[in-house]
Amino acid sequence: MTETVEAFATRARAWLADNMPRLDPGIPPRAGRDDDGAWQRARELQQLLHAGGFAGICFPREYGGLGLDVDYQKAFDAETDGYEMPLILNVPTFTICCATLLDIGTEEQKRQHISAALRGEEVLVQLLSEPGGGSDLAGLITRAEHDGDGWVINGAKTWSTSAFAADYGLLLARTDPTVPKHDGLTMFLMPIHAPGVTLRRIEQVDGSNEFCEEFFDGLRLDDSAVVGEVNKGWEAAGRLLFHERRAVGQGSEFASGRGRERAEDTYSDLFALAEAVGAAEDPLAQDKIGRVLARRMVRDGLVEHVSGAMRDGTLPPAAGSIIRLFHSDVTFLQVDTAVDIVGALGVVDDDHELLKVGERYLSRQTVALGGGSDEMARNVIGERVLGLPREYAADRGVPFNQVRHNKTR
Repeated sequence: MTETVEAFATRARAWLADNMPRLDPGIPPRAGRDDDGAWQRARELQQLLHAGGFAGICFPREYGGLGLDVDYQKAFDAETDGYEMPLILNVPTFTICCATLLDIGTEEQKRQHISAALRGEEVLVQLLSEPGGGSDLAGLITRAEHDGDGWVINGAKTWSTSAFAADYGLLLARTDPTVPKHDGLTMFLMPIHAPGVTLRRIEQVDGSNEFCEEFFDGLRLDDSAVVGEVNKGWEAAGRLLFHERRAVGQGSEFASGRGRERAEDTYSDLFALAEAVGAAEDPLAQDKIGRVLARRMVRDGLVEHVSGAMRDGTLPPAAGSIIRLFHSDVTFLQVDTAVDIVGALGVVDDDHELLKVGERYLSRQTVALGGGSDEMARNVIGERVLGLPREYAADRGVPFNQVRHNKTR
């Protein structure tokens, strides 16, 4: 018999106290996604969770998880407050890549890679965007050609989150240019450090280099690397984007642990900022902070409602874009509010680490791009949730090799 949620939480509470490191408020853990040490630490913490029997609570038992309902994951997350957890493994390894493999991967892919990730032995990322692709993912030009012995990949990807720290990536490539762009794609599971792959980290305006670009020059993969079906890669990408939008919107049951990866998403940070700049008693500052807290409460309630509705079929899978869109809206508000509170001190004063506010503002827009841009999220909600007419596309139904690219006069 499966133990009750309450009994599970009690057992988790005792195990966490005996086995997981507690957070020291004075010495925050290494959590930067561009920090190699933080990724190694996350693997070690994940190995502890797996050894203790608390890894992959909602993943099936046959792939290394516990096969339990989301209520068990929520109960476990509540108990993790105050403990160091491998949060950076949640996105994209568990909530996006492993979730996608669970949906459409082969039995061997599931048993090998989901299990390895839950043991802390593998990190998985997604390789989708391309240097000249913009938001038109289906217009990608990285090509995969079958030569009789396997697939040969040539092309490039960019803005790949945390690829430098990964072992495998889900790569979308064009396998048939003679059909419309959505019909000639295939998803592959590829080793990041294979021969024929060159990876470079991208320096951001805020000084971070989490994102990467990859160049493929004769990368060879065998047929077992195909995820889903050949030339059905857009369906595979659809599942991946579904999971990404839920993950970005904080609605995935495959995320484990509760904490913050970014400093703006705590319930005390704005009050601390106000105190640091002497504005704690300012009614205007208090009003701005109150607006953020209220919006966060709405977000949390929306995540619960939409996630539950998608699980029971009341809302379609595309509804994940609702929480994805609202999450970026809330993040914009809280980042902008932090800048309003600290003012110029967020640029010139580091006595209270206020420069982090200014640095975070420099990367503010990234939250509007993960899982597709805000504009794309609105299109998905309009077309696939509300049933509004589709947006016009000149290349719809046209074979990809007949679509005009970079037209010149």
